[in-house]
Amino acid sequence: MEAPAADTGSMQGKRRRIGVMTSGGDAPGMNAAVRAVVRTAISRGCEAYGIYEGYEGLVRGGDLIKQMHWDDVRGWLSEGGTLIGTARCKSFMERPGRLQGAKNLVTRGINALIICGGDGSLTGADIFRDEWPGLLSELVRKGELTAVQIKPFRHLNIVGLVGSIDNDMASTDATIGAFSSLARICQAVDFIESTAFSHSRAFVIEVMGRHCGWLALMAGVSTGADYVFLPEHPPGVDWEKRMCEIISKHRKLGKRKTTVIVAEGAQDQQLNKISPDKVKDVLSNELGLDTRITTLGHVQRGGTASAYDRMLATLQGIEAVEAVLEATPETPTPMIAINENKIVRTPLMEAVKLTHDVAAAIRAKDFEKAMQMRSDEFEEYYRAYMITTATDQQGSLLPEDKRMRVAFIHVGAPAGGMNAATRAAVAYCLSRGHKPVAIHNGFPGLCRHHDDKPLGAVRDLVWLEVDGWDSKGGSEIGTNRGLPNEDIEKTAHCFDLYKFDAVFLVGGFEAFTAVAQLREARDKYPVFSIPMAVLPATISNNVPGTEYSIGSDTCLNALVEYCDAIRQSASASRRRVFVVETQGGRSGYIATMAGLCVGAFAVYTPEEGVNIKMISRDIDALREGFANDQGMTRAGKLILRNEHASQTYTTEVIANMIREEAKGRFESRFAIPGHVQQGGIPSPMDRVRAVRLAVRCIQHLEKYGGKSRDEIKQDPMSATVIGIQGASVILSAMQKLEEEETDWPDRRPKREYWLGLKGSVDVLSGRRNMPGS
Repeated sequence: MEAPAADTGSMQGKRRRIGVMTSGGDAPGMNAAVRAVVRTAISRGCEAYGIYEGYEGLVRGGDLIKQMHWDDVRGWLSEGGTLIGTARCKSFMERPGRLQGAKNLVTRGINALIICGGDGSLTGADIFRDEWPGLLSELVRKGELTAVQIKPFRHLNIVGLVGSIDNDMASTDATIGAFSSLARICQAVDFIESTAFSHSRAFVIEVMGRHCGWLALMAGVSTGADYVFLPEHPPGVDWEKRMCEIISKHRKLGKRKTTVIVAEGAQDQQLNKISPDKVKDVLSNELGLDTRITTLGHVQRGGTASAYDRMLATLQGIEAVEAVLEATPETPTPMIAINENKIVRTPLMEAVKLTHDVAAAIRAKDFEKAMQMRSDEFEEYYRAYMITTATDQQGSLLPEDKRMRVAFIHVGAPAGGMNAATRAAVAYCLSRGHKPVAIHNGFPGLCRHHDDKPLGAVRDLVWLEVDGWDSKGGSEIGTNRGLPNEDIEKTAHCFDLYKFDAVFLVGGFEAFTAVAQLREARDKYPVFSIPMAVLPATISNNVPGTEYSIGSDTCLNALVEYCDAIRQSASASRRRVFVVETQGGRSGYIATMAGLCVGAFAVYTPEEGVNIKMISRDIDALREGFANDQGMTRAGKLILRNEHASQTYTTEVIANMIREEAKGRFESRFAIPGHVQQGGIPSPMDRVRAVRLAVRCIQHLEKYGGKSRDEIKQDPMSATVIGIQGASVILSAMQKLEEEETDWPDRRPKREYWLGLKGSVDVLSGRRNMPGS
């Protein structure tokens, strides 16, 4: 079903034509970007053209430039690589090739290009735009085009999307494909570590990254690798000694496995290459470790895109079309980027220049500058990795009077990344001289079992115990929905008994509520006048003060994988609709984002509710859609319903209504993945963000070391929530969040940033363009 399109009035009343192409190395998520560009362009009254085989297709033209219709991109979200192809093109590097490319665009009526590729591909696009007026003039002089033909095409608008598994482009936190590639690496390392543990072996793992160490660093953070080698931050000439010292300490502490991750561009400070073979020889000869090498190669580039890359590519594809439609001849070529959680436009060539400047700084051996130019986030992750990996850092210890007993507690339902956050926070505490103390099984565990024999619920944490927690799902110290107010007096007694100086809570809305209760009880129980920090961890992503909660990405990946399998079944049957029930409490975040990632036909959320008119309209659209499907374009459809979207219209009821009204023209089924959404190995995104945010939390808590209880009580920031808001990581005061930003009855923030994305789901499914919508 092609969405209705309006005439924009450009080019003497003709629809505007936008070309889309992929170039350079393929990256998971490119197909999602193409799909978003095609469908957004059509919904905005434009025509979309696919340029196949990258710049080669632009130069050759002919059948390699094809108009793309709504159904042409159906099912593309779950496909890896790029379905419109990519190829090296030497001819485009020369002016005659670009001249032919310009002619092909004009003859097809295309005057805007959206290109998904790396810095080289995007640089070529910007050169093409700069030369555009001269290329058209030359084509007229040579008689290949007429002045009349080129008149509507005086200006070429170009927008860049960065598709690169290396995540090597400056001015953006993530490139399309990077987190999918990281997921492949982490999965491989997780698998390898089980055999490494069994045989007490060392493994040297080479990952991609010729000029950028993002994959190596994030893999190190995600898997707790013993040592990483990065191009931007090379070790000194004595790296063999330093590496052996760290690994020896880990082995003496009882660690049975050793993992070293090497970026393919790794080198020392004299620019001498550090190869996996060289690292292996050091580990074998100096430490006597049974060492193996694994080079992951192109497995890092292949496979379907992760939930994050589908979301990123989709939102950037939508923004790219908007950028094209808003561009003027004077607008610098934009690149669509993401900063923390915000999609932004940034000048393309500034980003390319910064990217090249990083490589130049490395060649000049100015590694400090290279790290600074990479991004603040990259440098912060490096510091977090170093301080949570080394076990003996005498230089970072705080004075005795500044050291604290920090209580660790998980509150609420389990979420992927809880253990990774705890591991990082414990390692940071130990490096600073703090005493990390685990409260097992939440507040009920503290009150009922704190003094059990032989093992109570309050136990000291040591490095070796938590070292393997980065890749473990659930909660290793146990989590519970119980709150302090269930026995506030006993909670206060235990806080006093165990002399806690600070509390680090990891959890969802229950953790948020727990700190609110502890803060409010400070007048009656002064023992609660200690610093407290909440790291939001819940699949529902419903904690005030943040747009992202640890565990939500793991949940999305599990749900997307489930929905991909369901859609495959539905598509095989051709005429079938599946209504899938998602978790998420009274927040529709998971349902909406999963809908964006799997191409759901409709999403029902608690915020919007469900009514009979909505269901009736959707059934009419399904009936029309199945009637118009032809041959191989026939496919199953998905509807996602949040578990609390309606008390009346349950998942089964909706599926039955659709089946009844279909009158045999198509079928309907319902599916409930349930707690599959909470379990499993944490995603790399949840792991790395857990590490970063956990370290930030402990750094905040330790600022109160040595302060009096009265000083702490008077400080609004002594009870905080850490979160990602827009393009920033922010610590927010609990009292302000409680009073101004919390919808207490529905257990969610008053302002949910993602609500606007619901419209994008409807646009890309064609649902928004239905009559009456």
